[in-house]
Amino acid sequence: MSTLQAITLDQVVDTDRYPLSDPGSAEVRSVVARARHELATVGCTVLPDFVRPSLHRTLREECAALAPQAYYDVETVNVYNIPVDADLPENHPGRRTLQRGNAFVARDRIPRGALIARLYGHTLFQRLVAECFGLPHLHELADPLSGLVLNVVRPGMEHPWHFDTNEYTVSMLTQQAAAGGEFEYCPNIRSAEDERFDDVRDVLDGRTRGDRLPLRPGDLQLFKGRYSLHRVSPVQGDVARHCAIFAYSERPGVIGSVARTRQLFGRVLPEHLAAEGRAVRSDRLLD
Repeated sequence: MSTLQAITLDQVVDTDRYPLSDPGSAEVRSVVARARHELATVGCTVLPDFVRPSLHRTLREECAALAPQAYYDVETVNVYNIPVDADLPENHPGRRTLQRGNAFVARDRIPRGALIARLYGHTLFQRLVAECFGLPHLHELADPLSGLVLNVVRPGMEHPWHFDTNEYTVSMLTQQAAAGGEFEYCPNIRSAEDERFDDVRDVLDGRTRGDRLPLRPGDLQLFKGRYSLHRVSPVQGDVARHCAIFAYSERPGVIGSVARTRQLFGRVLPEHLAAEGRAVRSDRLLD
């Protein structure tokens, strides 16, 4: 690791609270133990003030400057992000349609010097995330558009109920909405072996409510979004909600599908076309 990397990490992260360069320290062991327990029991954990409070304004301003580059497209979707006209049984939760109004700034629009980019690519940050998830290591996505993105939810819009493609999702709120824009989730509502369609339908019909997680800018959130149904509620007021999403995989070389990439970013690159059809599924879930 270069001296520049070490200085950058110490500038960005509260390394007194999270001494990433000393993984054997009591502080890191405590953070990892709590994270693993919460991920195992409720599917989510938060590392508060991971970014130094003195840099919260810089974090917000950098991401706010990127937000106008997001790809906007209000779209009719379902919780599985499969075609809404798919041939599914009557009353299947995949037949329930939702309006997705969130937008994404693609990875190739985010400068390497941005705070979120410094974190995403840093080996010590990746090691801590892997430790919290109980994994030997994690890999950055090979996808030139995904991996590191900025999620933008404008006033009046929402990110409706959905499951993530990746099992392991890491995110950081960079700008809070004036009102609304709350993260709501149903922990471990399905497993790799059981879709539990009845439970998913109960959430969509309002018979089951999700847990609400208060987040603040600079907090690091680790989440098992593959198995937990989740959403961002409609944003109210005149301030958009911005959230950086750091996506990793246990396998190297992961690139998104052409259809999903075009849905999220409005474009695909030669890398997506070349990788189409080579994806290896880790489970047999619908999406």
